[in-house]
Amino acid sequence: MTMDTVDAVVIGAGVVGLAVGRVLARRGLETLVLEREGAIGTGISSRNSEVIHAGLYYARGSLKARLCVSGREQLYAFCASHGVAHRRCGKLVVATEPGQVTGLTQLADKARANGVRGLRLLSAAEAREIEPALRCDAALLSPVSGIVDSHGLMLALQGDLESAGGALALRSPVEAIRCGAGRHRLEVGGDEPTTLQARYLVNAAGLRATALAAAAQGLDARHVPRGRFSKGSYFALTGKAPFGMLIYPLPQDAWLGVHLTLDLAGQARFGPDAQWLDATDAEAIDYRVDPERAEGFYADVRRYWPGLSDGALQPAYSGVRPKIHGPGEPAPDFGVLGPREHGVPGLVNLFGIESPGLTSCLALADEVAARLGG
Repeated sequence: MTMDTVDAVVIGAGVVGLAVGRVLARRGLETLVLEREGAIGTGISSRNSEVIHAGLYYARGSLKARLCVSGREQLYAFCASHGVAHRRCGKLVVATEPGQVTGLTQLADKARANGVRGLRLLSAAEAREIEPALRCDAALLSPVSGIVDSHGLMLALQGDLESAGGALALRSPVEAIRCGAGRHRLEVGGDEPTTLQARYLVNAAGLRATALAAAAQGLDARHVPRGRFSKGSYFALTGKAPFGMLIYPLPQDAWLGVHLTLDLAGQARFGPDAQWLDATDAEAIDYRVDPERAEGFYADVRRYWPGLSDGALQPAYSGVRPKIHGPGEPAPDFGVLGPREHGVPGLVNLFGIESPGLTSCLALADEVAARLGG
């Protein structure tokens, strides 16, 4: 087994891990991104709605609010400069009963406090002028929301990483970590097992992040939250959707509800729903979509689109959110734990990086660099 030394190691080549690796490499560090699978972004980053969020939902002053708002504009600029397919299509958040109208106003106030601009509260008639097939009692228009080709984004991030002298190692699962003051040691499996030493270590392993941190030597277990999984299934619409914007119901606690999103070709899909899993091992997750879950989708979607036809929804795909809270509990902030929190120099763990992680990826990367010491 060989021994190699680098400045920085990032575990996980999803959109956040690649963004972190890119920033560290561009700051002059010899950076290696490790990915256990045979391709980039096969987990959370390829199993989501591909929505660029505005920053509507998150508590004022939270990392989610700050990094979503700043990251959104960074992301639009990055996509434009790197030729990544995207569209600022806008979104309507809808009240589907009179009692929810006040909730829309409160959501708009929260979003404005987070720095989201251009929001408009619409009457039902004004909303139908934009989307004639929509049924609602009122709506909140977010013109800065959009969609992005997540795989194209990850390829562009990888390109920047490598252009700056960084490297990506696929099929390189991290099997053990020993954290030390100023030097971290990793045992890496795969086709060519090796031992790595790095001054800086970033755990961006997504669904495996909490388990990996819990097994790390030299990190107090008090600084590792319990990881949980919440599965979300998506159903695709057969035929063309009569909508040009994203349509979201008013959110319910930590869940944004079954919403309508569009891909860059204009194809509509609905989801995700929320299904807490008993699995604690990412390898044990069953990503198959149960066709019987469509019944709940029809009921939810028809609250804002009564014209949805029977039989129009087909199982598409599913994704799993890396939760650090349980059912019925309020969603916590992003878990970005660096030396200030756990006392281990040169280590940042990223826990519970679910939505708006994709939107926030570039801002999250800057945050991680700052936590490592700039």
